[in-house]
Amino acid sequence: MTVGKDVSSLFTDVVNCMQTENLELKKLVYLYLINYAKSQPDLAILAVNTFVKDSQDPNPLIRALAVRTMGCIRVDKITEYLCDPLQRCLKDDDPYVRKTAAICVAKLFDINAELVEDRGFLESLKDLISDNNPMVVANAVAALAEIQENSSRPIFEITSHTLSKLLTALNECTEWGQVFILDALSRFKAEDAREAENIIERVTPRLQHANCAVVLSAVKMILQQMELISSTDVVRNLCKKMAPPLVTLLSAEPEIQYVALRNINLIVQKRPTILAHEIKVFFCKYNDPIYVKMEKLEILIKLASERNIDQVLLEFKEYATEVDVDFVRKAVRAIGRCAIKLERAAERCISVLLELIKIKVNHVVQEAIIIIKDIFRRYPNTYESIIATLCESLDTLDEPEAKASMIWIIGEYAERIDNADELLESFLENFPEEPAQVQLQLLTATVKLFLKKPTEGPQQMIQVVLNNATVETDNPDLRDRAYIYWRLLSTDPEAAKDVVLSEKPVIGDDSNLLDSSLLDELLANVATLSSVYHKPPEAFVTRTKIAQRTDEEDFPEGSDTGYSESPVHVGGAMPPTTSDAPYSVPKRLALGLVAPPPPVSVPDLLGDLIGLDNNAIVPFDQPAASADPPLPILLPASAGQGLQISAQLTRLDGQVFYSLLFENNTQITLDGFMIQFNKNTFGLAPAGPLQVPSLQPGSIVSTLLPMVVFQNMSQGPPSSLLQVAVKNNQQPVWYFNDKISMHVFFTDDGRMERANFLETWRSLPDSNEVSKDFPAIVLTNMEAVLERLAATNMFFIAKRKHTNQDVFYFSTKIPRGIPFLIELTALIGTPGLKCAIKTPNIDMAPLLFDALETLLKE
Repeated sequence: MTVGKDVSSLFTDVVNCMQTENLELKKLVYLYLINYAKSQPDLAILAVNTFVKDSQDPNPLIRALAVRTMGCIRVDKITEYLCDPLQRCLKDDDPYVRKTAAICVAKLFDINAELVEDRGFLESLKDLISDNNPMVVANAVAALAEIQENSSRPIFEITSHTLSKLLTALNECTEWGQVFILDALSRFKAEDAREAENIIERVTPRLQHANCAVVLSAVKMILQQMELISSTDVVRNLCKKMAPPLVTLLSAEPEIQYVALRNINLIVQKRPTILAHEIKVFFCKYNDPIYVKMEKLEILIKLASERNIDQVLLEFKEYATEVDVDFVRKAVRAIGRCAIKLERAAERCISVLLELIKIKVNHVVQEAIIIIKDIFRRYPNTYESIIATLCESLDTLDEPEAKASMIWIIGEYAERIDNADELLESFLENFPEEPAQVQLQLLTATVKLFLKKPTEGPQQMIQVVLNNATVETDNPDLRDRAYIYWRLLSTDPEAAKDVVLSEKPVIGDDSNLLDSSLLDELLANVATLSSVYHKPPEAFVTRTKIAQRTDEEDFPEGSDTGYSESPVHVGGAMPPTTSDAPYSVPKRLALGLVAPPPPVSVPDLLGDLIGLDNNAIVPFDQPAASADPPLPILLPASAGQGLQISAQLTRLDGQVFYSLLFENNTQITLDGFMIQFNKNTFGLAPAGPLQVPSLQPGSIVSTLLPMVVFQNMSQGPPSSLLQVAVKNNQQPVWYFNDKISMHVFFTDDGRMERANFLETWRSLPDSNEVSKDFPAIVLTNMEAVLERLAATNMFFIAKRKHTNQDVFYFSTKIPRGIPFLIELTALIGTPGLKCAIKTPNIDMAPLLFDALETLLKE
């Protein structure tokens, strides 16, 4: 079995060996059962009696083994037999059995949450937190934390009573038990600063632990509790205590150093004082792996200050002469970033960069020019004296970003460079072959030169560039920009100066890139993968109920395991409400509804250039006449004081729109309509202001509001709820709920070749598959069904027979390239349809089931 051979045919014979007294043999039999029970669920029942008997064995090892194995088997038919033995083991005299049973409750919750709650297992787990054995306490905490992650309601809440129990157990349990308890304590909100200080005092000794995970978990917990402490002296002392253990982590092997550095990177963004005096430990050693060196560089930039900048610059200068090109580039860029960060040290940083340019190493020179462009943006009209030195390296530039930076500098300071036109002309010789980045900069720089020096030379150059950029190129960005410049220059040169030579916003220090709310979330996940990836957990972890499957013939075959839908909750500013019951206006949402600016007449700049009559263009939000079914009413006139709103998401020509119909049943004219959407699963937000003309009494008007996706994301499990706020100048804000139909997001590129479909299906693990039964749906005319699904970009792949049923396979895709592989099993003309879905993003499956049910019922 361990080398991958299928020995499931021996199931009955192996089960007969369960009665043995030999503990080693019993362990092997139990291991076999865990592996094959899911593929032989009916035969697995044969083992139940022995499990129940072993759970009452005099030997605690056998009792624990029986309960552990029953929890790992994950077969529904066995689950009901697990409850009684598990209840006994949770109150067992032996702590080893109790700690094993605690973890088993979490496994049982994953299989059948309702059963765990009905049988009172959660209460038993909470009782175990008061156990006199520290390992039992640690396992109970681990189990409750796991259950809390999979539950939408509060289950594990630490009280002042359980707090003291956890802190007592912390000193005596194993290192991994300490990690679980520290993680739980980091989520505990102390009542006041005094309680927070007491907790920190009890946890501080964990900073000296030999295990890195314990140290980082203790640091996380202290950082969380420090938020409540206002005394600067206490905070300063705690920072001093945290520095040595973090430094010690950097003497471990490189892999642990890297994890520690990724965590330290987050910590110094929040509390730079912790390691402000330890900057030397982040200096790179010659034998550090490149991934460690890169992380150390990032932290050095964050810790650089006016007090230590000379030390840091000496280090960076040394790194810039090493052999690893990527590391050298990063070091040169780090010098520039320090210049941008520290105004008083900028001159010293620039002198170091100039010294490096004089070495004449090509990649060093190019990286220096790239970062000097940013320094010019940060300190305009300050360091332009070095331009002459930069121009000496023009012939060696061969990288697009370096070329673009140098061209920007020449264009920006064309009036100070005597031969600026000659320098730009040397780049223009190869204009058609240059990358888009360089072409765009050349176009803008040439326009700047012409505006600053409108002499004959620049005038000829601008003609050549504009001609190349409008006629010879396929790049729409370049062509559009050239047309705009052409129109500006030909109609109003003064306006062109105002646009092209306008004052640019000063760029800022980018060493602390993370948004403060994201940083807080990542700090709450220190010592986990989240703090290494610098992403919140939901960005790379998906949770779902698992439906077991087996492969058969050419295409995967559905099983009887159904998908249990759990209720979804959406977070955000709007409380849930029915569509016909408005509620009071939350202030923060009402303030967010800003009236769109009044329309202004815009002169036609491009009509004659491309031969179009601009007056004939239909506005993009003007609905086209269609015979579509009426839109569902979301705000009835009775609830909207005479205003009735019907709306629905729709997809036209690959773009998502929100189709709205406004009906004015009042006696007054309504105008100034605005709309706002609460955070939602697909991040739906308006692509522009809502365009609705004044609505006369008794009139009806419809509009299409173009939408963008993944701009306004909500946290938590996916939900089909779309909460909308609409306002006008005469009435209060109206709120209503809409339902997101997932098929609106299916993209045109969702079709898969049969071989690709099969390969993708097999490459996705079983945990990425769920299924659901639709007993009321009847498929009669399959051709019409296929046509209807194809119209929503759900593409038919293949069909096969299984027993007397037809199995159909489809593929589709939503934005961000997330594919869905769908299997429909039905007996044509008979009620009952089974749907199975495989996808990398399994959290979205419930929404896809809803969309399928809607489409198949039509």
